[in-house]
Amino acid sequence: MHCKLTAIPLLLLASAAAGRTAGGKAPGTEAADTVIVVDKVQVTAIKQGLVLRSQPVAASIVGSRAIERRHIGALKNLSQTVPNFHVPDYGSRMTSSIYVRGLGARIDQPVIGLNIDNVPVLNKDNFDTELADAERIEVLRGPQSTLYGRNTMGGVVNVYTLSPLAYQGVRLTAEYGSGDSYRFRASSYYKLSPDLGMAVTGYYTHTGGFFDNQYTGEKCDWERLGGGRWKTQWRNRRGLRIDNTLSFSVLDQGGYPYAYVGEEIVHDGQTVIRKGEISCNDPCSYRRTTISDGLTVRYDAEKFAVSSITSYQYSDDEMILDQDFTPLSYFTLKQARREHTVTEDVVFRSRDGRRYGWLFGAFGFYRRGTMDAPVHFKRTGIEKLILENANISPDLVYTMDADELPLYSDFRMPSYGAALYHESRFTLGHWRITAGIRADYERTRLRYHSKAGMDYSLSVNGGAPAPIRIDIDETNEIAHSYTEILPKFSAMYCFDEVRNLYISIARGYKAGGFNTQMFSDILQEKIKWQMASGIPYDEPDLMSYKPEYSWNYELGGHFSCLDGVVRGDFAVFWIDVRDQQLTVFPEGTATGRMMTNAGRTRSAGAEAALQFTPWRSLEINAAYGYTDARFVRYDNGIEDFKDNRIPYAPQHTFSAGAAWTVPTGVAWLGDLVLQAGIRCAGRIWWNEENSLSQPFYALTDASVRFEHKHYSLDIWSRNLTGTNYNVFYFKSIGNEFVQRGRPRTFGITLNINI
Repeated sequence: MHCKLTAIPLLLLASAAAGRTAGGKAPGTEAADTVIVVDKVQVTAIKQGLVLRSQPVAASIVGSRAIERRHIGALKNLSQTVPNFHVPDYGSRMTSSIYVRGLGARIDQPVIGLNIDNVPVLNKDNFDTELADAERIEVLRGPQSTLYGRNTMGGVVNVYTLSPLAYQGVRLTAEYGSGDSYRFRASSYYKLSPDLGMAVTGYYTHTGGFFDNQYTGEKCDWERLGGGRWKTQWRNRRGLRIDNTLSFSVLDQGGYPYAYVGEEIVHDGQTVIRKGEISCNDPCSYRRTTISDGLTVRYDAEKFAVSSITSYQYSDDEMILDQDFTPLSYFTLKQARREHTVTEDVVFRSRDGRRYGWLFGAFGFYRRGTMDAPVHFKRTGIEKLILENANISPDLVYTMDADELPLYSDFRMPSYGAALYHESRFTLGHWRITAGIRADYERTRLRYHSKAGMDYSLSVNGGAPAPIRIDIDETNEIAHSYTEILPKFSAMYCFDEVRNLYISIARGYKAGGFNTQMFSDILQEKIKWQMASGIPYDEPDLMSYKPEYSWNYELGGHFSCLDGVVRGDFAVFWIDVRDQQLTVFPEGTATGRMMTNAGRTRSAGAEAALQFTPWRSLEINAAYGYTDARFVRYDNGIEDFKDNRIPYAPQHTFSAGAAWTVPTGVAWLGDLVLQAGIRCAGRIWWNEENSLSQPFYALTDASVRFEHKHYSLDIWSRNLTGTNYNVFYFKSIGNEFVQRGRPRTFGITLNINI
């Protein structure tokens, strides 16, 4: 079949974009932009070119209409619809785990970057937030470290919100769904003058919950989230643009609906928890307050553009866990963290359309974080985890009368970094050659204070118990510096503006860090060691973990056939990873989790996405990703995991969907839109031994929507077939737990555009 040029001049694209917003038409009703599409003019993009599909990168673009129709309010709603992009929804909004092409992270450093209106979100714990009035979401897969730096070795997600200079009016949203869930959002976009626009947005979401805590008889995954955004844009018509976005959010939720999956636990002759039950006697919750302000100043000269992106980010959160997740009184954790972050990114780039293009940039950040993480051992925990381990000789009997043993740890975590980066682009006939390099420096420090006090008695050979006290009070500091050189190279052959083939080689980098969640285990070991020997405990080297590095080799392309009726993208890749960071649970009855580095891993795979539009009324989308991610060299001292699959990253992701638009013939009713789709993932291995896994599963979604220029009414369902599946697995003190995926849900959504 012959594929020919789908020529779309930039002027026509700009006119289409302007015509879309003229007269206040809602951005959710334009007839373009789905998962794969020829982009509109991306006037908000600073580091990419005008059209992502003409760049040597695997990218998926979700436009405003798809965002509204698919109810994409957070990154996790993109899971599986983007090839090899998996975001499991478990725990709380703090977890924010993202897996791309076999790479991922459950705690600490993310594998993918997030930018909202060009402002980087450095704290992974803040990734799962409401993306209110998002106009476009770009998911770039593969290392983006040369332009974006640390923690983007899996890619970058760029979110752009609606501009008050492009759209004016009032937007209202009300939604109600299963689990006593409802959502409200209101926003106003208006111009104070032809060159000055302002937008104010507010939102509130409520979820009653889907999972029952058998111990309390109440829902454990309830949620309350509210927030707002104030966006101001000014243009002087001589190339100067100033954008400022101030946003905040307040979150309070239960979460952590972890079901026990081992044999039933019997305590004092009674069964306290059975397989499949969620039963916690102590509270589990998460709260978070965030404030962010981003200022972008851009000047477009005749031959170049210069941009300054300045941000301040504040986060204050608190996690409370019944950390044994059973009705027994083992121990609880309260982790309270506060962080201030300042970033600055200055970018100089040549104007597009020239044979030689260039980009220079400088980036810097400073983060100042504090965290208090006390662990409280309760009676069962004292007996099972401390006294039973100490009473190993009949001649020495340890006893303790207290019902609670607090272990205190507080941390100060300042870090800062700076980078210089450059990219050159050459156009030689049909060839486009790109080469870039980044020099990145980071300094990170951990100051910690650990304290514990314990009174107990020791009886020797049946004698009278002698009272003994242990006091541990330690302060110390760990610091690391990293200097990284991150190059990339690509060559692309362009048949025309929308059909091309490319090869690329790029180095990725993920920062190292500190295992703060292991400090309670270390304190526990110090107490047991001093009880048994009376001498100080020589702690192992578990405090920190090293950075992770990758080389990504990729062959891909973009194509368009039949005058744009068929459009698509594909890529095959090989990723060689050194010191891959893995979250592990130490052997035995350890209470914490830690990050460690595997010696070497590799990930090979392929991905493809296709959009078929045989008529204007029918759109069909499909996306598939395959990843074979395995250990090349990893021996934890107990077992060699060579050739085993890497946990938590799905082997397959697949999605397919269709939307059929039927005019009703009634002016006030608008069009009838029928949608159906399927999202799939699996197999997902849960451990390094590859002994436990979640098989391939499929979730079916459907909706019936009435769509008018000024409103839409949507009746929808997710997981329509009620598929049972697990999204997470872990161990705590030797017990196994999973989180089930959400059950079948229904809802109704009303959008009004005035």
